[in-house]
Amino acid sequence: MNGKLAAFLCCAPALFAQDASPPNLVIKVEDALARAKQYAGQVESANSLVRQAREDTKQAKAARLPSVSAFNQFIYTEGNGTPSGVFVANDGVHVYNEQAVIHQELFALIRHGEVDRAAAAEAALRAKVEIAARGLSATIVTDYYAIVAAQRRLRNAQTSLKEAQTFLDLTQKQETGGEVAHSDVIKAQIDAQQRQRDVDEASINVDKAKIALGVMIFPKFNSDFNVVDDLDDKTPLPELAEARSAAASTSPDIKAAAAGIKQAGYDVAVARYQWLPSFGLDFFYGIDANQLAARTSGLTPATGRSTLPDYDVTGRKNLGYVAQATLNIPIWNWGTTRSKIKQAEYKEEQAKADLSIAQKTQDGVTAAAHLEARAAERQLASLQTSANLAAESLRLTMLRYQAGEATALEVVDAQNTLNLSRNAYDDGLARYRVALASLRVLMGTL
Repeated sequence: MNGKLAAFLCCAPALFAQDASPPNLVIKVEDALARAKQYAGQVESANSLVRQAREDTKQAKAARLPSVSAFNQFIYTEGNGTPSGVFVANDGVHVYNEQAVIHQELFALIRHGEVDRAAAAEAALRAKVEIAARGLSATIVTDYYAIVAAQRRLRNAQTSLKEAQTFLDLTQKQETGGEVAHSDVIKAQIDAQQRQRDVDEASINVDKAKIALGVMIFPKFNSDFNVVDDLDDKTPLPELAEARSAAASTSPDIKAAAAGIKQAGYDVAVARYQWLPSFGLDFFYGIDANQLAARTSGLTPATGRSTLPDYDVTGRKNLGYVAQATLNIPIWNWGTTRSKIKQAEYKEEQAKADLSIAQKTQDGVTAAAHLEARAAERQLASLQTSANLAAESLRLTMLRYQAGEATALEVVDAQNTLNLSRNAYDDGLARYRVALASLRVLMGTL
């Protein structure tokens, strides 16, 4: 027993590790997108609606085919001393109906409106799955680069803390040598403490950003992962014409609107079916008799109508078949059919208007996304230059301070300027990557 327990304890960490995420898991933006589609839930919810619509299509196809049913009935009528009982129409005190029924609406074989309408509704919902997927992708991209930007800010805060500590050491040494006043040391201490608070706050922001993404890309909550920092990758921005063409050809909103037009057109066709007659065929096979038997026992009226005076026979046949054809011709329903057709035509007009709106909206959203990416791209060079100048300014200010030509306030101000410039440059990189990724989502390439 002790040996088995020891073996289990040795294997337990490996068993539990299979359910946990690998340590130091590194995720790329493509990995995050793939995981989100699997675990986030929005796409699965849309897929559920598609599956429901697929069953509507199956049901519409099945409705055009013959149906088979089993009709089982027993009728008991109060006796009154006659063969039929109190209710003459029941043809006896005991009536048994055991029949197989086959029904077919003949005109349904040439009417495809219901099936086509269900298929168009399914296509529209499939497009909405892609709409949900793209909306999810945009959210994941934003959350992903929020982590990257937060990590960059943390790194900048740590660098600024080192610079502040270096300045603090310098002021303390110069104070010891009688070169600067104690006020400079105090100013450097305040600045170093603020830099430490900035580091702590930046670290918290990284954790918060990981939580926001973690709930979307894991089956269970997890924030123990790292992301790939690709802000420095120089991915080119596509031309506006290329972006608009790709977005228009792959837009799920436009596909959904186009499917809505088809669905509305089939609604009109189905509504017009009510002008036409219906022609049904029914075939019955079974028993409709006063005894539940293929042949009766004893003497039975030969006609099977117990109310008719007729000669009796022995073992009359009860099991058999009957067929009937029914033609229903619509004549008047107080304008209901006309109203339904008009209603369906209004829906078709609305669907066409929705398609036009979807196309214009898609063009506008694509143009805005491209403009945002272009603006972010153009600012990168200026932001990098500002960061370089701020670094040079701090270096020169430190040299001037060591030479006694600058104050501690000037050094702290230069440090603040450099920290802001670094953050601005990294924020600009993140802005460009998010804008570019959002444009690629619209183009259907991400």
